[in-house]
Amino acid sequence: MIQLYAGTSALETIKAEGFHQSLFTGFLGASGGPKWFTLYGLDKYLFGEFFKARNTPLNIMGSSAGAFRAACFGQANPVAAITRLATDYSQTVYASKKPTAAEITETGRILLDKVLGKNGVNEIIDNPIRKAHFVVAKSNGFVASENKLTQGAGLLSSFVRNRMNRQLLRSQYERYIFQPSSSDMTISDPDEFTTHITYLTPNNLKQALLASGSIPMVMQGIADIPDCPPGMYRDGGIVDYHFDIKIHNPGLVLYPHFSQTLRAGWFDKSLSRPIRAQNYDNIVVICPTQEFVESLPLKKIPDRKDFTELDSQTRIKVWQQVLSQSEQLAEGLHELIHRQNLDKIKPISQLAMH
Repeated sequence: MIQLYAGTSALETIKAEGFHQSLFTGFLGASGGPKWFTLYGLDKYLFGEFFKARNTPLNIMGSSAGAFRAACFGQANPVAAITRLATDYSQTVYASKKPTAAEITETGRILLDKVLGKNGVNEIIDNPIRKAHFVVAKSNGFVASENKLTQGAGLLSSFVRNRMNRQLLRSQYERYIFQPSSSDMTISDPDEFTTHITYLTPNNLKQALLASGSIPMVMQGIADIPDCPPGMYRDGGIVDYHFDIKIHNPGLVLYPHFSQTLRAGWFDKSLSRPIRAQNYDNIVVICPTQEFVESLPLKKIPDRKDFTELDSQTRIKVWQQVLSQSEQLAEGLHELIHRQNLDKIKPISQLAMH
């Protein structure tokens, strides 16, 4: 049910030392909304068992849904937090048949409050081991506008620019990484998006997290986040959808991902442009096999279209089934680790070129 892919250095390290948690100093979570439900079982296993006894720092970085997961993993009880996220997110029902950006944003705010609970904010900021990093895209020019026509024109421009060259998006978007002041994680980006590091505080954490999931045209942007320059902040997946950056960590990076396709940014979804294999040199990707996807209800990974294509009752039932079946991925990974079936780990080149 699962397949693992590893970059050149990662594969060499694992073959020499085996597959165990102390190899990893980083963790990645991609954008993708409800697609994440397929990874729920894996998340509970990784943070409830695999990393449970960890006593050295683990830098956890996510954009959009991946940022929400990072916020769960940074809390004192990561399994309870990720369970709250899965339960509340999967049971989301909007009051209106066609919810406005304001209604969807408010629903996101309520979800966030439930996931963070009473002490979540401080637990994330102060966690000495599991250090959460949220990626946000500051939007400049037309894409900063809340007027749908203006924003739409800006997004169309982004789409055209990105088809020509991803680097042409740099004038429209800047990357902000919100992280604990104790984090030592650094990245480099071959596409050279301007990258800002902002420290998480009780004043900015909720807004940064909500901004990381604020999908253009679907949700309202988050304006003027404390400790940042004035402006409009939106979904981190715009720039870092599945990540095509180099993470500088002394160890390896673990990356559970919901599909066998990797795309750098949001506007690459319809393109076949591959990510750079060299950026994945120290990364291990865990993803479901096609066989697992075929076994899911509707034979597909959940996505945001389910909100409009299924009635609420059917959608919730389907999503609950996916959450339940996701436990199979955890079982598959546990078995691989227990038996050290390292020959099942393939080179990243077989995935990166999809």
